[in-house]
Amino acid sequence: MVWDGLPFWIELKTSKSNAIKLSPHQVAWNMAYFARGGANFFLVKDLSKKDIVLFGGDQGPDLIKGGMSAAQGARFEDPASLFCALRPRLEGIYSAALRPCDPAAS
Repeated sequence: MVWDGLPFWIELKTSKSNAIKLSPHQVAWNMAYFARGGANFFLVKDLSKKDIVLFGGDQGPDLIKGGMSAAQGARFEDPASLFCALRPRLEGIYSAALRPCDPAAS
């Protein structure tokens, strides 16, 4: 997905309990993408609490082993609050990855 010029990847999941169904392939892809500076997340609709939970792309192993309670996630009541919080995270990821331009080096 690209939002206002900022690309990112989201794995969408739902859960009726603590457990989240993730395949080893999904976890491996997200770990590799995250390790190379990618902006990626697991977004889980918690059907029992009626909110959405955002996890970093590096948290797949924790989500498989212990579900949502084993990983550090941010809970949101609605998509608007999710996107308000997501924007600064994306900007932080990309500002850390981009080196300042030095016109004298050109």
